[in-house]
Amino acid sequence: MSGLGSDSWWKKTLYLTGGALLAAAAYLLHELLAIRKEQKVDSKDAIILHQFSRPKNGAPSLSPFCLKMETYLRMVDLPYQNYFDGKLSPQGKMPWIEYNNEKVSGTEFIIDFLEDKLGVNLNKNLNPHEKAVSRTVTRMVEEHFYWTIAYCQWVDNLQETQKMLCLSGPLSDLLKWILSHLTRGIVKREMYGHGIGRFSKEEIYALMEKDMRTLAALLGDKKYIMGPKLSTVDATVFGHLAQAMWTLPGTRPEQLIKGELINLAMYCERIRRKFWPEWCDYGDLLYDYEETSEDSVTPTQLHGYGLYSRTETFDEEVTENSFSCSQTPDTDYTGHELFDSDVDMEESDQEQYKTESFK
Repeated sequence: MSGLGSDSWWKKTLYLTGGALLAAAAYLLHELLAIRKEQKVDSKDAIILHQFSRPKNGAPSLSPFCLKMETYLRMVDLPYQNYFDGKLSPQGKMPWIEYNNEKVSGTEFIIDFLEDKLGVNLNKNLNPHEKAVSRTVTRMVEEHFYWTIAYCQWVDNLQETQKMLCLSGPLSDLLKWILSHLTRGIVKREMYGHGIGRFSKEEIYALMEKDMRTLAALLGDKKYIMGPKLSTVDATVFGHLAQAMWTLPGTRPEQLIKGELINLAMYCERIRRKFWPEWCDYGDLLYDYEETSEDSVTPTQLHGYGLYSRTETFDEEVTENSFSCSQTPDTDYTGHELFDSDVDMEESDQEQYKTESFK
């Protein structure tokens, strides 16, 4: 009888737990469906960038690919509108874009699409050999290094990553727990299918370190990965290294990038200051300049930013004590945040990247 009672108690507990999880999942589904009931996006002559919501730690994204795509749009000086709706592309990808009712997913295909439609090209100055090297580095970062960072974020450092998720509502904490653990399961399954997930934690981190050292050696003392000029690979590398730099406090990748591989930290800071002036932080200023007066720095939060213009940014060749951050929050009539990536560039690059099809 005691065995039957114990079994009955166990079943009741299981049912209650399952019911709570189903209720939370139903609430989450309701919220997602409510988001998707918004009016149809009018993407006429405008780039609509669908991506995950901003995290709470001040970084633009916990997704290397979302950060890559948004940074690329800023690099080529194309205005775009963010939709943080959580809606995946028809292929189940994130990020993705809509342009004149065309939907494109996968960052590589999006970049090809923008080059074809709008004539932008960050790789114009690269010779065939350099383009081959650039593509090779991209494949290493996106098909190998990415998984080691994902492991650190969603498996080994899950609790800290969970705190960064931005969800609201009465069940936000429970939803964060569910989403983070669902993501953890997906990452582990995908890593196992890839092959890298079949190794031990130490082996995965050893592979991560080799990739980071390779990037550091390739960068050397150059300004960007392929030399003095930006190229598409810089958006890729930055999107991934930024996770180690700003979203994984106290972890092995952060210790490595802010310690022995300091040239990678300076590289990330260089790109962040040029293309993300509203995303700044006192603690990272040491990676570029020895002195920065308090009066010249005004840190701001990224959560509610809107439009910013060239007049509010700064030249790429920043001198000491000249760095500042600015933010001009604004939203369109739907309440979605807008961004005009009209950043300051070298004079010789402006004609190359500027497109007249956007007003």
